[in-house]
Amino acid sequence: MQFLDPLNYMTDNKKRVMVAMSGGIDSSAVCLMLQDAGYEVLGMTMRVWDLPRQFDAGDDVPRFIREAQALAQRLGIKHHVVDVRDTFRQSVVRYFCDEYANGRTPNPCVRCNRDFKFRILREQADANGCEFMATGHYVRTETLNGHTYLLTGDDARKDQSYFLWRVPESTLQRCLFPLGGLQKDQVRDYLKQKGFELVARQGESMEVCFVEGDYRDFLRAQCPDLEARVDGGAYVDETGRRLGLHRGVPFYTVGQRKGLGIALGHPAYVLRLNAEKNTIVLGEEQALQTSCFFVEDWQAVCEPRFFEEEHLSVRIRYHSNSIPCRVQRLDDGRLLVRTLDPVSAVTPGQSAVFYVGNRLVAGSVIASQKGIGQYAACED
Repeated sequence: MQFLDPLNYMTDNKKRVMVAMSGGIDSSAVCLMLQDAGYEVLGMTMRVWDLPRQFDAGDDVPRFIREAQALAQRLGIKHHVVDVRDTFRQSVVRYFCDEYANGRTPNPCVRCNRDFKFRILREQADANGCEFMATGHYVRTETLNGHTYLLTGDDARKDQSYFLWRVPESTLQRCLFPLGGLQKDQVRDYLKQKGFELVARQGESMEVCFVEGDYRDFLRAQCPDLEARVDGGAYVDETGRRLGLHRGVPFYTVGQRKGLGIALGHPAYVLRLNAEKNTIVLGEEQALQTSCFFVEDWQAVCEPRFFEEEHLSVRIRYHSNSIPCRVQRLDDGRLLVRTLDPVSAVTPGQSAVFYVGNRLVAGSVIASQKGIGQYAACED
């Protein structure tokens, strides 16, 4: 079975490509596929954060780095390890903690892809004379009217376009995504065919790469004084009536029902967080539904075309369905998003990503919804 058509990527002579290697299934398959297609492959692995489960007894190098090095040696390719633990802590981890402290739910993978993974991949590619870069993301790209767009991966369960909306277009123009047209099972079968049975049987990590267990425990470890500063805030209902006490805004998210530590005689959900007052608004599940919301910090591949699109849809979280919508630019620079069908638990800090069919055309960050009531007409 031919998994990667060289003609899709190569135009004349042999090309050099820098592959982001994690030692796992997807990046290993990418290395093999690109070699099969005639590329000169180089590999790099980033060390961003150390977790105890990543180490074998007596070893001071994480297992995933050892696995990437072993694969590179087996394939005869040069391999680099880039240690960015300090800057990762100062940037992505600090952002993660600050967002929760401010009553927002962060999306660290989106931040990391822009500020670390693809930036460092590009730097390594440039330093080693690589025209192309490649990763194991399940996405594709398309050039249309002079712009490079991300397309969703053919495997809907693995599509990762949502997390890549902040990656600069100039970087995407040099990226190869060999897995975008494949199903995960096909990738496993390919590795088995190539004699990499152990790699093909590896499991997958779906959690935030630097958090082991509950994110609340991580916050407590990174910010030892946080709990003492925020403990004892008030739960209130939608009228402002005090219902009880909570453990601090950073330890809750919009839409949460379990673990509230309060009995009201009926199911209660977190509707809104106010970090400034350290209050949490509780209400019924129906109150989480809305057909309009604010987004900020947005970027579009082609701004004029974005506002003219007739078949626009939006995702407000990873693996959520795309909901048909319209967007309106407000005077303060934010966008007002109006959805055809109601969406639930619109969460400040998360990404709202816009598509036309399977083409990603823009991305944004869900803003505070304070003042959304004046647009009540959009609920009709």
